Amino acid sequence: MLKQGEGFKAELILLLVTVLAGFGWIFAKETLVGLPPLFFMAMRFLIAGFVLFLVGQKYFKGLDWALIKQAFFVGVIMGITMMFWVTGLDQGSNLGVGAFITSLGVVMVPLVARFMFGQRPPMNIWFALPIAILGLALLALNNGLDFEFAQFYFLGAAIGSAFQLNFLSRFSMRMHPLVLTAVQLIVAGIFLLLLSLLTESLPHSISISVAEWFLASTLIATSLRFLLQTYGMSLTQVSHAAVIMNLEPVWAALLAVVWFGEVMEVGQVAGCVLIFIAMLVSRWPQIKGMFYSKSHELPLK
Repeated sequence: MLKQGEGFKAELILLLVTVLAGFGWIFAKETLVGLPPLFFMAMRFLIAGFVLFLVGQKYFKGLDWALIKQAFFVGVIMGITMMFWVTGLDQGSNLGVGAFITSLGVVMVPLVARFMFGQRPPMNIWFALPIAILGLALLALNNGLDFEFAQFYFLGAAIGSAFQLNFLSRFSMRMHPLVLTAVQLIVAGIFLLLLSLLTESLPHSISISVAEWFLASTLIATSLRFLLQTYGMSLTQVSHAAVIMNLEPVWAALLAVVWFGEVMEVGQVAGCVLIFIAMLVSRWPQIKGMFYSKSHELPLK
C-alpha cells in the first residue's frame, strides 16, 4: 500500500511530466527547422533509449526473450505512430490543434480493442465518441472545409497510439517500465532511421541552435520525461496517472500561443475544448475512482 503523501507527490511529478511533454512539441518544432523529420525522431529516440538503458542497466539482467520480442513489436508500432506525428508536426501550421487531435488516441483505445479483441467498450465511450467527432468537425469546418492535410497525419498518430496502448495492455509485460520504454524507443528509433535513409536527404551540417533544440528534445522532453513518468507512476495508481496525462495537449496548445504566437479561431478553440471534454468523459471511471479514493483517505495523526 502506498504511503500517505506519496499520492500528492506522484501527482506533482506527473503534472511536471505533462509540462515536459508539452515543451516536447516546442523543442521538436524548433529542431525541425534544421533536421529532416524522420531522421530527427530516429536520433532522438535512439539517444534517449540509450540513456534510459544506462540508467536502468540492472533491470536488463535475466530478461525473457519472449517478452523482449513483444516489446520489439510494440516498438515498431510506436515507430509508425511517431512517423505520422512528426510528419504532421513538420507540415502543420497550428501546433495546438495538432496536439488535441493526437490526444484522441485516448478515446480510440476502447474502439480499437473492440475491433482487435472483440472487447465491448464501456458505456462512457459511446458518450465520448460523438463529442470527439463534433470537436473534429469544428476543427475541419472552421474555415469552410479548410482542414490541413497535416492534421490527417495527427489523426493517424492518434490511431497508432490507440493500437500501441492496446498491445501494451494485452501483452504480458513482466518487465520493469524503464526497460520496456528503453526497448520501445530504441526499436522505434531503428525503424525511423531506416525510413529516413530510404526517403530523406540528410543535411551536411546543422546550426548550434538546432543542435541545442535537438538535445533539449532528446534529454529533457524524452529521457528525463520518461524517467519522471516511470517514477511518478510507481507512486500512484495507473488510473490516476492516466487522468493527469490528459493535460499534455493543454500545455502544448498554451505553449504554442506563448512561444510561436499561434492564434486559434473561435471554432478551433471550441473544437479543442470538445475534444478535451471527450477525453475526460472517456476517462470518467478513472476520474471517479480518483476522487473516490481521495475522499476515503484517512488524515495523518
